[in-house]
Amino acid sequence: MRRNELRELISDGESTTVEFKRKFTSPEKIAKEIAAFANTKGGFLIIGVDDDKRIVGVKSEKEEIAQIVHACTFFIEPIIEPLIEIIEIEFKDVVVVHVHESDYKPHRVNSMPDEKLHEKKVYIRQGEESVSASREMIRILQSRNPDAKPLTLSIGDKERGLFTFIEKNKRATVKDFAALVNISERRAARLLVRLVRAGVLNIHTDSIHDYYTLVERI
Repeated sequence: MRRNELRELISDGESTTVEFKRKFTSPEKIAKEIAAFANTKGGFLIIGVDDDKRIVGVKSEKEEIAQIVHACTFFIEPIIEPLIEIIEIEFKDVVVVHVHESDYKPHRVNSMPDEKLHEKKVYIRQGEESVSASREMIRILQSRNPDAKPLTLSIGDKERGLFTFIEKNKRATVKDFAALVNISERRAARLLVRLVRAGVLNIHTDSIHDYYTLVERI
């Protein structure tokens, strides 16, 4: 990355694809940010920049890199290997961690290296934050892997009723769908995930719950 490109990223501020850290905090927290980028659209973790965009730099770039590699190797599963660069800006060293969107989602984060797989958390980027992924979102991430099973889908009365509901109300949650067609929330969630996989619905995450909207057709 060129220095002017880094300046532009910093100037634009934090977003779905950019996160600032004043310094390396803990392996778990850094792993959380890196995994969230890999599980979403990829992005840049920039260490040595404060939340207010002030460039503070890092004391030891070698130590920062070693800690990042440790976090990616022992606190994320599957392991992530990001591109790590040291860029001097305003006479200070800044660490730029470039994370590509992964083909092998979801990447899980553990607080202890020997944690069981089901106890590890999955994070995604939502705006300027890395947030926990719901069960439905995790299923969708899994379905997008190259080795995922092919999807078979049929549209029936339940699905058509859902489409009508969303057209009227602009969105629907798992609870909305379950109540609408009188099925369990578990079954409603599975059907919604299949519709997202089929490209019929979009899934969105807010601070309370997931919700679904119709995919706009051009």
